[in-house]
Amino acid sequence: MTALIATPWLSGQPDQDPRTATGARLRWGVIATGGIAASVTRDLELLPDAELYAVSSRTQAAADAFAADYGFARAYGDDGGQPGYQRLLANDAVDVVYVATPHAHHHEIALAALNAGKHVLCEKALTVNAREAGELVELARARGLFLMEAMWSRFLPSMQRAFEIAASGEIGEVKWVGADLGFPAPYSPTSRLWARKDGGGALLDITVYPLLWALGTLGFPQTVSATGWVNDDGVDAQNALTLGYHHGGQAQLTSSLLAHGPRTATVAGSAGFLQAIGSINNPKELQVRVGFDDVRSERFDVVGRGYCYELREVTRCIQQGLTESPVMPLEDSLNTMRLFDGVRAQLGVSYANDAR
Repeated sequence: MTALIATPWLSGQPDQDPRTATGARLRWGVIATGGIAASVTRDLELLPDAELYAVSSRTQAAADAFAADYGFARAYGDDGGQPGYQRLLANDAVDVVYVATPHAHHHEIALAALNAGKHVLCEKALTVNAREAGELVELARARGLFLMEAMWSRFLPSMQRAFEIAASGEIGEVKWVGADLGFPAPYSPTSRLWARKDGGGALLDITVYPLLWALGTLGFPQTVSATGWVNDDGVDAQNALTLGYHHGGQAQLTSSLLAHGPRTATVAGSAGFLQAIGSINNPKELQVRVGFDDVRSERFDVVGRGYCYELREVTRCIQQGLTESPVMPLEDSLNTMRLFDGVRAQLGVSYANDAR
């Protein structure tokens, strides 16, 4: 089965540094001021054609502090019952927004941004269910606006090279993929990772990374079998997925908020295999072995924290009038949410957004 990962535009350019400008300057708005917003903003600073223009948070103090740290021109907190993000979206100078809120708020905020005429980069998972994702995709297409799920690992040189090797035939026909990602997250019913109202749990937060290895080498599956442990709050703390393919391929994927895992990925083919060395969402080395030959290693560096590559793609697409990325197409995000809806049905996990 053909994998669904397109080669990034950047890799075909003479200058493959994502910090190289590709067009007119865009004014960015960042919605939320948590840890992921800070990490992505640090990489956004590296793009010369990206201007840190506006930031919003629930409090004016948090917005002001974030703006001061990173040099944003405007800062918006909640004011008189109007959320800070709505105040940001009312600013006509903002071209594109990055939505960095917890999962359960993605749909509401991205929908408002699209209705306000803004292009949108929305943190993964795009939404908490396929219905919400479909509404965003429909609106973005109707309004001719750019929308992309922020699946940053897709754009990394090491990830793209792994998918290239798998597709090249060097390791033969891919038959089996195994990937895991886990860490013990301190439990708190109000934290983003554990709060059911926020879409907490392993599935939406970290399963996207093991899944990426299957999608990039085998494509979307025909069957999905899921097991896991759901805590008393109704949040999946750990899950294991087995994906099945008509041509006989399989993938075993494990995600956990309870235990440290080796964070490994293996792609096994009829002639050999490749393995990721380093965390599977940002591998620093790939090892390839064909038959009983010696292992070949390929090592990789990243610019910034690794988010530059997806940020370059968003910037480049908007500059060129594209409404979706060929590397992270909207149909992939829709199919991922459909797959996750099926997994949740097997695990017995539901969110408040499902009833809306």
